[in-house]
Amino acid sequence: MTDTAILPEWLRVAGMVAAAALAGAAVLAHQPRRRALAALAALALVPLLLVAEIWDTPQVQAVRDRPAVALAALAAALVALALGAALFARRPGALAVLAVAALPFRLPVEAGGSTANLLVPLYLVIAAGVLGRALPALRIDPEHAPDERERPPGWLERLLVAAVVLYAVQASWSSDPEKALEQVVFFYVPFMLLFALLRELDWGPRTVAAAFCVLVALALVFTGIGFVEWQLRELLLNPKVIASNQVEGYFRVNSLFFDPNIYGRFLALVMIGLAAVLLWRRRTAELVAATVALAVLWGGLLLTLSQSSFAALLAGLAVLAALRLSPWKVLVAAGAAAAVAVALVLLFPGALRVDLTSRETVDDATSGRYELVRGGVELALERPALGWGSGAFEREYRRSERTSGQRAAAASHTIPVTVAAEQGVVGLAVFLALLVAALTRLLPGARASAARAAVAAGFVALVLHTWLYAAFLEDPVTWTLLGVGTALAAGAHRGAAPDAPATAQNGNGRPPGTPARARATT
Repeated sequence: MTDTAILPEWLRVAGMVAAAALAGAAVLAHQPRRRALAALAALALVPLLLVAEIWDTPQVQAVRDRPAVALAALAAALVALALGAALFARRPGALAVLAVAALPFRLPVEAGGSTANLLVPLYLVIAAGVLGRALPALRIDPEHAPDERERPPGWLERLLVAAVVLYAVQASWSSDPEKALEQVVFFYVPFMLLFALLRELDWGPRTVAAAFCVLVALALVFTGIGFVEWQLRELLLNPKVIASNQVEGYFRVNSLFFDPNIYGRFLALVMIGLAAVLLWRRRTAELVAATVALAVLWGGLLLTLSQSSFAALLAGLAVLAALRLSPWKVLVAAGAAAAVAVALVLLFPGALRVDLTSRETVDDATSGRYELVRGGVELALERPALGWGSGAFEREYRRSERTSGQRAAAASHTIPVTVAAEQGVVGLAVFLALLVAALTRLLPGARASAARAAVAAGFVALVLHTWLYAAFLEDPVTWTLLGVGTALAAGAHRGAAPDAPATAQNGNGRPPGTPARARATT
């Protein structure tokens, strides 16, 4: 337990499990009233756990020494949340657009002796969304509430909840429970509430178009900033990349992101959406706009030098081609390309500067991932059943490799290896089952519309990126794709047309943005 925490370790773990369970109830409960109560309880518990963890840090101490300023800031935050809740209660479609708009923005926050890049704007949107959706539900008489038991949550929802609850439970034997707490309070619980919100929205044509246009506009702005960074040879953020650019023979940009790979991931996902527009839409204006935007974003992606993002883009485009054209042709082409790549590495290692007999050379060729993966696999084999505990990878890797904290990584940059090392076979089985459930939810019927195809292809691209980099359930984009994909699948099940021209009402007779109660099951 850290010196800054005021809770005993057992109570901290119990709080994490309780927060995860409450967020899970906000997803799995049948009645809107129960989902609302669970979401509100999770929303209240998370900041309490965080404050208890960092209570004695200098940052919190400074706030405690100035109670008037703290109360004024709290009052301003509550007013902002109230205004946001009122907006989302009246116009649910605004929640969809603002949630998507807040996805990329991270702010550096110092707490507990370290600085974390947190999605503060998204947290505010989630909190306001929970309030805006929960308060009307609480006014419904439970005896007259709609009976939703005929549409129970599917395996995707159950496995998402299982993954988060299991992570919280496995923090009980972790050598770094503080890291596990950060993951739960900053990522897993808030993003599960985000999934619950997005899943219940009616993603009609106007909502889909507005959200996607916001993403494209943000991507173009970020790309423009990246071009300026490249021209000036100066980065705005990320001291580590700034230092790397000074000693390497290349220059990487990250725009307003704190990591070129996360920046590249964002661009790749938006480009997959634009490619879906080219494949599915027929309006000349849309095709021209999508082509121009793709060309600009491709230039921005090149400047990131993010190999994982290039691979993710190719994977997403392959899925789009398989959905629109022929899956077998895509598989044959992908297999042939993989065979050629393997042959080049095996037959001409000198030309590619890859010596397969040298661990150092292979590690350099994979940007250090080889040693991280090797160390992660060894950790997993030491404790194969339940792993070293949630959040323990960095500390256990440092112990195993006898390396410094500065050289140790927080993850293996290959999510399945990190999961296996921290959570063992049990956690890995839940992770793999979750992937199967997600693909089963997103892929069937995806070729019926550009929106569903883009979400399915984007999720596949994201999964591949996590296998080459990091951040699966820690990334709000994962939960967003699953939530939107679930809502679109439910709309298709009801006979809605996500790609139909925007009209005053959707195909089900409700205005765009009206909550949809139906759930898709896997």
